[in-house]
Amino acid sequence: MVMKTSKLSIRLLWYITPLVILPLLFLGGFTLTNVTNSTQKQADLIMSRFVEQQQQKVFNYIDSFQSTAKLLSTSPVLNDFLANDLHADGGYTYRLGALMDVFASYSEAYPDIISINLMSVNGKSDAYYSSNLSIAPKSYPFFDKVQQSNLSQQQFMMQKADGTTSLYFIQRIYSIDYYLKRPQQLGFIVLHIDPSILNTSILEAPYNNTLNLLVSNEGKILFSSDYNIRGQYISEFELNQVHNLADIGSLSTIELSSIDKIERMIFAVQMSGGYYVSTIPKAVLYQSGKAISLITGLIVIISVITLPILIFIVVRNLLLNPIELLGAASHRVGDGDLGVSLPAHTDDEVGILFNDFNHMVNQIRHYQEQLEEYKHHLEDKVESRTKALETMNSQLELAIGQAEQANQLKSRFLANMSHEIRTPLTAIMGFTEQLLHNDKITNNKQHLGTILRNSKHLLELINNILDLSKIEAEKIAVEQAPLNVVRLIHDIESIIEPLAQQKKLKLSINYQLPLPHTINSDETRLKQILINIASNAVKFTEQGHVSITVHYLPSQELMFVIQDSGIGMVESQIKRLFTPFEQADATTTRRFGGTGLGLCISKNLAQRLGGDITVKSELDVGSCFTITIACNLQTPLADNLFLEQSNQLIPEKDPLLSFASNNFDAHILVAEDNPDNQLLIKLLLQTWGLEPDIANNGAEAVEMALVNDYQLIIMDMQMPVMGGLEATKILRHAAYDGPIIALTANVMNHDVDTYIAAGCDKALAKPIDKDALESVLVSYLHLEKDNQNKWDDILKSEKFQQINANYVANLPTYLAEIKSLQFSGNLVALRALAHNIKGSAGCFNFDDIYHCAARLEDHLKSDSKAALNELTANLINAIEQVISEQSKPV
Repeated sequence: MVMKTSKLSIRLLWYITPLVILPLLFLGGFTLTNVTNSTQKQADLIMSRFVEQQQQKVFNYIDSFQSTAKLLSTSPVLNDFLANDLHADGGYTYRLGALMDVFASYSEAYPDIISINLMSVNGKSDAYYSSNLSIAPKSYPFFDKVQQSNLSQQQFMMQKADGTTSLYFIQRIYSIDYYLKRPQQLGFIVLHIDPSILNTSILEAPYNNTLNLLVSNEGKILFSSDYNIRGQYISEFELNQVHNLADIGSLSTIELSSIDKIERMIFAVQMSGGYYVSTIPKAVLYQSGKAISLITGLIVIISVITLPILIFIVVRNLLLNPIELLGAASHRVGDGDLGVSLPAHTDDEVGILFNDFNHMVNQIRHYQEQLEEYKHHLEDKVESRTKALETMNSQLELAIGQAEQANQLKSRFLANMSHEIRTPLTAIMGFTEQLLHNDKITNNKQHLGTILRNSKHLLELINNILDLSKIEAEKIAVEQAPLNVVRLIHDIESIIEPLAQQKKLKLSINYQLPLPHTINSDETRLKQILINIASNAVKFTEQGHVSITVHYLPSQELMFVIQDSGIGMVESQIKRLFTPFEQADATTTRRFGGTGLGLCISKNLAQRLGGDITVKSELDVGSCFTITIACNLQTPLADNLFLEQSNQLIPEKDPLLSFASNNFDAHILVAEDNPDNQLLIKLLLQTWGLEPDIANNGAEAVEMALVNDYQLIIMDMQMPVMGGLEATKILRHAAYDGPIIALTANVMNHDVDTYIAAGCDKALAKPIDKDALESVLVSYLHLEKDNQNKWDDILKSEKFQQINANYVANLPTYLAEIKSLQFSGNLVALRALAHNIKGSAGCFNFDDIYHCAARLEDHLKSDSKAALNELTANLINAIEQVISEQSKPV
């Protein structure tokens, strides 16, 4: 079948032809223009460099003979010759001979010197030396100009009748007389020079047919590479053109009609006494460029004719023919012919298109066959679909059951949480009401201890829930820090031992040596795991023993085995053991308490520490929990010592607790705006042997910290003039690198993160916790812990009672300020005052004032005026009640 030319082929040819021809024409024109310009620029560069070199060569040549004439004029022999009367005594002949020797030595040193003539002021020759033995000239044609000029040095170019040019250098000779105001002129030195360098320079040429000229200021050709035109004059118009070209300093086209009628490219520079001119015929310069232009034009014409044809042939073979073939095959498929198959093509996109077309036809054919098969087996398909639906229904019922079970677990967990939270809250609220309303209670310390114990239990519940939420959100983080293994086990023993003693259980600690002295892990999280499981072992054991065994595994893992003789578990209970919100069974919660979160949290923490928790248990026999964690030893045999003997199992004394409290010398700055808080913090620090400096605001703190050397700064975050946050940032930018402890009533996580980001090392909450403050001082100052009873001593001390009385005496002032700010509507100042009262009231254990001030401050942060008067009235009532109670006689 002969394929006819398609319309697409004709359109493609119409598009290709202009798209190829126009760029080629543009390229050809650009090339021709560029060849001409580049030829001229290249010639301009070559000519300018050549002329500059010749100019410099001539300048150096003339400079050397000017220096020679000047040097000769200062010769001691010449001065001695001129210092005496030439014919006064008999030494004239001797002095003349010596002078001739000097002239001869200069002539030998400079072969271009033809003669040296010593002339008197009136033009008479007193001494003459010539290398060609000629006699002294009677006069020089330029001598009148020399006598009329005041220049000490002059030069002249004189052309002879035969066309050769000589150089003359004239140097005045002076006699310096110190008794005269000006030196006396004694004569002239005249050097007659054969300009060999000038002749050589003129004959050099950067191109063939180059004509070099040295033209005088009058237009006379003194030197020329064409000997026949020496001595000729160029016209005044041509001289002006040469002068202008010398000023411009570039290659230009002019015609020197005085020499010939040829159009030349000329480059000229001005020299002393004339111009140096280099010329080349324009036709010679552009001859090579014309040849390149002709070749370029020929290439463009051939490309214009052949490229469209070649492109059309290539495109037709690569695209048009396959497209036509694909169109014919598609038409056949449309008519129902599924036996079409395109031939194998190349691996390019067209080949992929052919393969996809063949695949499409095969798929259509395959689907048609399947359709026929479906028609014959429709009943089987319906039956199988019915069975699939039944299977899905059973899976759905199972999922519904699991959802209901999960809902029951959630309800049971909420019930457990409600019970666990309400139990300590009932005790806290009950004993608190008794302490507030019953003045006859005598065992206050016992009730306060009960409140504190139930508060800690409530805090543990909340921490467990938060830990679980962090684990599920994958936001809980563990760290790696050096951890002393023996000290860790002794800390666990000190916590579990009292629990075991209360239930009369035997607690045993077993070390399987060797053990690493130090591992790298998260001490807090590891303690949380071990305390949780060990306390569970004690809780679920009524009699018998609890043991903790420590092993070191070759896989660089530390293994803790906690075994008890408690109630034990069956297999079904073990499977649910690490599921959140679940315990062994419902009776476990009622009998032993707990939330069912501890083991779930512990297992997740162990996995994050590079290990795991496994359990083996037998009902009524006991349970065995195995905890493994990664040791993360960098070089286990070198940097991490192993404990090999039992006498090494005594825990080392903590270096942080090795200093006597009364002998520790530390310079501390406390930035706090509340006077009562200042006195309280100062009293605490004085109890530990520390005498702090006090700053009333952030600005004072910055100034004092930059002047003094403080080992630690305690910084309140909200102060007048400048807040603690801004002061901390300024100190860090000022290169203060000591620890800064934030002191604030705002201790939410995002607030603490803000303080740490600003440069604080730690954040302490208001009201001040003595243990937390002491822990920070121990951590950062290596301060030894003092007696735990010192806190009670402080509260009973006369100084604290005085500080407390001063604070109560200031309460009426706070009361008046609150009422004034409420009346004026100044909510910003009222919020700052509430924050100040909250911090100080908490420090002195006025809880009602603390909570009322905190609620008022939080409400003012939201910029809402609803319930503002009620919250302000509550704070006023709380302050008035404290004032009333403190005014009663004791």
